[in-house]
Amino acid sequence: MGRALLEAAAGRGDVMVSAAVDREGAPGLGDSVAPGVRASNNLGAGLDACDVYIDFTAPSATTAAARAAFPRRRPAVVGTTGLDDEAEAALAELAEVAPVVVAANFSLGVNVVLGLVQRAARALTEWDAEVTEIHHKAKRDAPSGTALAIARAIAAGRGVDYDQVKRHTRDGDIGPRGASEIGVSALRGGDVIGEHVAYFFGTHERIEIAHRATSRHIFAAGALHAAAWAVRQPPGRYDMLDVLGLA
Repeated sequence: MGRALLEAAAGRGDVMVSAAVDREGAPGLGDSVAPGVRASNNLGAGLDACDVYIDFTAPSATTAAARAAFPRRRPAVVGTTGLDDEAEAALAELAEVAPVVVAANFSLGVNVVLGLVQRAARALTEWDAEVTEIHHKAKRDAPSGTALAIARAIAAGRGVDYDQVKRHTRDGDIGPRGASEIGVSALRGGDVIGEHVAYFFGTHERIEIAHRATSRHIFAAGALHAAAWAVRQPPGRYDMLDVLGLA
């Protein structure tokens, strides 16, 4: 995603890369990645050089970046998934002093899907709802953040607490499917960038709302759009629906 962001930023007039930060020992440190910018592992210097930072890393790195951004009141765009309680707390603290956009997926298409599944769930309250997702074999967290966002949108459409109705795995003799369940299944393999399908099963009919990504450019373009939007906002936590005016 870092490379995709650099490539996407090179063709835009509303954003400019001012720093690029990676973990210590990462390949490419010291390389020129944009005009006048070399990749570094100095997080503080990177935050000092920018108006807003974009974070696609891991929960521990997201925590460190948010804590470093707090005294600087630096706006953030965060696409890291699988966030733990520590990362969530750090982002919540940052959102008190700066705008923070957090999204499991920055694709315009995915965020339209979120709106569609919520409306479908509201209309099809008696239908069984399930979500499947497929990602490349190197992805560490499961289910994906996007799959969880879709499942939570279904729960929101039905006015139920997702944590009370979720079913992330099925194995063994578990009995028949509960009427209120929202199931989520994860598949891993190959180099799949990301595929998500929301299913609504009725009697003698089925609806599928699907999104398939074929390039990471869609996520990079959305994150850059969010960054340009975030610097004009007051402190608070936002998502991509806010950025796109779909909330």
